[in-house]
Amino acid sequence: MNYHLVNMLCISLLLSVCVSPLVAEDWSSFRGPTGQGISSETNLPIKWSNTDNIAWKTTIPGEGWSSPVVHGDHVFVTSTTDDGTSCHVICVDRRSGNIRWNTRVFEQQIRKKRNENSHATPTPTTDGRHVYAVFSGGRMVAVDFDGEIAWTNHEIKFYSHHGLAASPILYRDLVIMPYDGSSDGDNNKVGWKIPWGDAVLLAVDKATGKIRWRGKRGLSRLAHVTPNVLRHKGADQIVSGAGDRVQGFDPTDGRLIWSIYSKGEGVTPSIVVGDGLVFSCSGFEAPTIRAIRAGGKGDVTQSHMAWEQKKGVPSLASLLYVKPNIYSVTDTGIVTCFRAATGDIAWQDRIGGKHAASPIYADGKIYFLTEADGESVVIEAGPDLKILARNRIDEKCKASMAVSQGNLYIRSEQHLFCIGKRPAD
Repeated sequence: MNYHLVNMLCISLLLSVCVSPLVAEDWSSFRGPTGQGISSETNLPIKWSNTDNIAWKTTIPGEGWSSPVVHGDHVFVTSTTDDGTSCHVICVDRRSGNIRWNTRVFEQQIRKKRNENSHATPTPTTDGRHVYAVFSGGRMVAVDFDGEIAWTNHEIKFYSHHGLAASPILYRDLVIMPYDGSSDGDNNKVGWKIPWGDAVLLAVDKATGKIRWRGKRGLSRLAHVTPNVLRHKGADQIVSGAGDRVQGFDPTDGRLIWSIYSKGEGVTPSIVVGDGLVFSCSGFEAPTIRAIRAGGKGDVTQSHMAWEQKKGVPSLASLLYVKPNIYSVTDTGIVTCFRAATGDIAWQDRIGGKHAASPIYADGKIYFLTEADGESVVIEAGPDLKILARNRIDEKCKASMAVSQGNLYIRSEQHLFCIGKRPAD
């Protein structure tokens, strides 16, 4: 036996492990596998520019603000043609940055939306076999990893004065999607300014696309809130926020378990959970962060509100829970660190910029992304503001970052960037 060769191979293997992320994971949904914006990876990039420390940069045809999701060597985004009619799911090769396929999934009727929104804002989700996507008209599609359409669901007739921006999530064999819209009749303020009863949390069978259940909200106002899964005393709930309430649903049948009034409308930040609490924001009307205790039944407005905080409230970016703290960034670039248990402010400071993307956390660091010039502000998660780096790609960014297998993925208005070392073959 050539022991020298064996030793060299062992050393090479050890070195390859040492310079690789200790934990490599997929980023399967909006804000990652838990929907919380948390990555367990280490040794991620901290510094880059639009030319330095870029593994690849790929032009994404069409337009859309969905965030990238990653599974294995597949990176998925959605887009529409510039007029919003033709809807596409796009797969990019993680190693090379080449577009593997671009599948036109259907045509949709264009409806009114806010200029800040796109017709492909909902982030897709994947289970490793199919990618599930939703577009502004409410239609849902499943596409396999070869770009072939598995099913489409055209049953949802959705309209919102603001467009659609919430994202679907996967729960076991279900794709779950909130539809919190408004009336497209003569009085378009119904559902927007005036509560209505047509909003629904929808669950479809991920194998067939057939509707399994409809979770009824009751009277509520429009929102764009991506739901999350809360596990409490051994049982799961789907926690979903509307414009003026937060609710918990039974994932087996869509039964409404609890509901809490939360004054607001047009809410965008997604639901965050931690240590038996549900954290939500109230959007553009009466901006408030609310912490709700788990375990209630029925209307829990008077019984299960743990705390409220009216300072440092984001309108667009989601909260970030890094125990024992909650971090927020406002539209105008003010970062606040709250004590998650009480809502008290630990510190507040300004990092600048306009913020639509939600922050992420990995390896003791928090990554923020500004809208106008795609500047990533990297800070240390700690007792005060410590900025580690500012990195600009000089392109408009509204989508949130993804993290997978040692790289960061940033979608700009025109491109998809892979930040860090080029993925190994």
